[in-house]
Amino acid sequence: MTLPLIVAITGATGVIYGVELLRVLKSLGQPTHLILSEAAGMNLAIETDDTLEDVRALADVVYSNKDIGAAVASGSFRTRGMIVAPCTVKTLSAIANSFTYNLVVRAADVQLKEGRKLVLLVRETPLHRGHLELMTRAADCGAVLLPPMPAFYHRPRTIMDLIHQTLGKALDQVGIEHDLFQRWTGHGADTKEPRRTPG
Repeated sequence: MTLPLIVAITGATGVIYGVELLRVLKSLGQPTHLILSEAAGMNLAIETDDTLEDVRALADVVYSNKDIGAAVASGSFRTRGMIVAPCTVKTLSAIANSFTYNLVVRAADVQLKEGRKLVLLVRETPLHRGHLELMTRAADCGAVLLPPMPAFYHRPRTIMDLIHQTLGKALDQVGIEHDLFQRWTGHGADTKEPRRTPG
């Protein structure tokens, strides 16, 4: 049985990371359990042409962010981890301080206490000391901080090439095989052709 991956989309700019992550996971046959924050829906309308219904249809199971009794709120419900894409500083703060006031944070807290992977695509810039301290605190608890910082060694040609490189790095953290970008194989190797989403 393939364990589900929890995907949370919060209200930071960059909801395309979460939406495209769901599309990629669906193409890979990876079961997903989705939590959308209230602000994520607002940003979805601002930044994309996707509707809430479109995004919910990409996941196998969808929870309300207010559903603290959901399956993913318990450590006895087995998952392969969780990716928060994008992750607001507010969500980061709640995770770092174990302030489990909604399902996104509760599910994230469960991953940490159970020793599972929690990957946070924190989307904010510039960062002040408080942000950095929250990142350190979350990392000390076991979270993986993976801000969407574009790389260029794979010769990206489109915005989606940049998004896929970040998502590929996130999928690496939770052990999901993919072909989203051309990996570095050493200086002088051919990196001129970016790889595309499978499927």
